[in-house]
Amino acid sequence: MPHYAIEAPQAPGLAIEGTDALFPVRRVYCIGRNYAAHAIEMGHDPDREPPFFFQKNPDNLDPSGSFPYPPHSSDVHHEVEMAVALKSGGTNIPVDSALDHVFGYALSLDMTRRDLQSEAKKLGRPWEIGKAFERSAPIGPIHRASDTGHLDRGRIALTLNGEVRQEGDLNQMIWKVPEMISYLSEYFELAPGDVILSGTPSGVGPVQRGDVMEVSVEGLGKMAVKVV
Repeated sequence: MPHYAIEAPQAPGLAIEGTDALFPVRRVYCIGRNYAAHAIEMGHDPDREPPFFFQKNPDNLDPSGSFPYPPHSSDVHHEVEMAVALKSGGTNIPVDSALDHVFGYALSLDMTRRDLQSEAKKLGRPWEIGKAFERSAPIGPIHRASDTGHLDRGRIALTLNGEVRQEGDLNQMIWKVPEMISYLSEYFELAPGDVILSGTPSGVGPVQRGDVMEVSVEGLGKMAVKVV
């Protein structure tokens, strides 16, 4: 066992549906503007340009069912997403074998301090201050692909206090899951424990303390998250 100068942080682990085992998280990749309607609402051309990614931290993934409203922001937005958990990785993974690396799928949210992200964009700065803050990615248990099959179509939605705010279909993703995995593997060495948030449909908007978000993806059920 290695000897560390300070106490080593514990690796984040996510629940797996139907088992007591945990899924260890290594890295979190997030694709930007992966639904055409969302690209348009954010003021961008939805044409199929090369994808781009940003990262959240592994311990940003939060299965608690609550989302603490973060400091230094007055405009925090919900973004419902499907998370893809990898069981293996590598470099230069072909598209036609990319799904062989998928362990499973989960409901997730990419919560965003939109005002801080917008300021960073204007100044040409990185987005971490708007994206990678504490508990910024509420997430549900991982459903194994061996149980669900590979999810490439089906309704994805978010309600806020019972009102539908976001709604789309997984087949509307500009870059599909195999393409995301393949593209990422050209620039990074993917590995077991990596998680990919696969983008959000249109309808993103602000939340306030006391709000309840319910997210759903066909085949993965539902998850409620309260803003506190």
